[in-house]
Amino acid sequence: MSDDLPSLIEMDGNPVPGNHIVGWFNSARGKRLRYAIFKSDVPVARGTVVLLQGRNECIEKYFETIRHFTERGLWVATFDWRGQGLSDRLLKNPLRGHIRRFRDLETDLSIFLETIVLPETRLPFCMVAHSMGALVALSMAPRLANRIERMVLTAPFVDLSNQPVPTWVTRLVTRLMRLSGLGWVSSGRDRFPRPFEGNPLTSDIDRYARNQALYTAHPELRLGPPTILWVNEMLGAMDRVGRFEHLDQVKVPTLLIGAGNDAIVSQQAIETISNRFRAGRAIFIDGARHELLQEAERYRMAVLAAIDAFIPPEQTPLPVSSVVSQSG
Repeated sequence: MSDDLPSLIEMDGNPVPGNHIVGWFNSARGKRLRYAIFKSDVPVARGTVVLLQGRNECIEKYFETIRHFTERGLWVATFDWRGQGLSDRLLKNPLRGHIRRFRDLETDLSIFLETIVLPETRLPFCMVAHSMGALVALSMAPRLANRIERMVLTAPFVDLSNQPVPTWVTRLVTRLMRLSGLGWVSSGRDRFPRPFEGNPLTSDIDRYARNQALYTAHPELRLGPPTILWVNEMLGAMDRVGRFEHLDQVKVPTLLIGAGNDAIVSQQAIETISNRFRAGRAIFIDGARHELLQEAERYRMAVLAAIDAFIPPEQTPLPVSSVVSQSG
């Protein structure tokens, strides 16, 4: 990367939200990560949403969601995780989704909160995190009590769904490959672009096409399949965050939103975790696929309504519920 300030990429149908700043921050192991802050036009901000992306995502993918929050009077602070988006990549092959240690992601988030969010945005701070980002947030949650008022985790990556072999087998195989020095090997073939039909991400063809067009026009934003080491590190984090002793330490009020038709993350695992810690509760959007904030409007609006009712903290929280049915 050059020493120039990074930019945000605009495309037809996906304009950059106004009133923003964009820059780099330095994180662990000398990696430089791209961040952006989007300010609301209201005179007095109602707080800041720290928006955490999932795997193979970037700031540009969330422009639509960011506008929703800024129109509500909230600022949004977000960044590209190491190894994806326009942040520094970790392997010579930039398309290979990789992570050396899960705690590097936690360090990225901690440094972002301390050096960017705290000095440059507005209190109170809440967090909205998707999939892999939600796993990082849940892993760090015991240490977030004095910084984050509330958390919303959409389709949190807490266990795999519809796998041909049990998770323990995948954990064992990836561990053995890692010990054999094969952690950098890709876990699958890169099949981009994929057709809309049968995709596990969203039932909205327009949003799917928008995101595919973004990665086609700007392949520097895209990732291919994850490496063996990435898979092994994620499985270890999943195991850790699901334990009672971890969840008992979580004090931040947390809303978990599951997708009723999620082929990537296990609904049962989300429900089990929500029942194991006092600060959390779960709802499910019946019929929705994994990318809840990229879904068809009937699902997406249900997700945003749940988030809006939960944050910022002066809002009346949602009643305890198990299912939000939006199947049409």
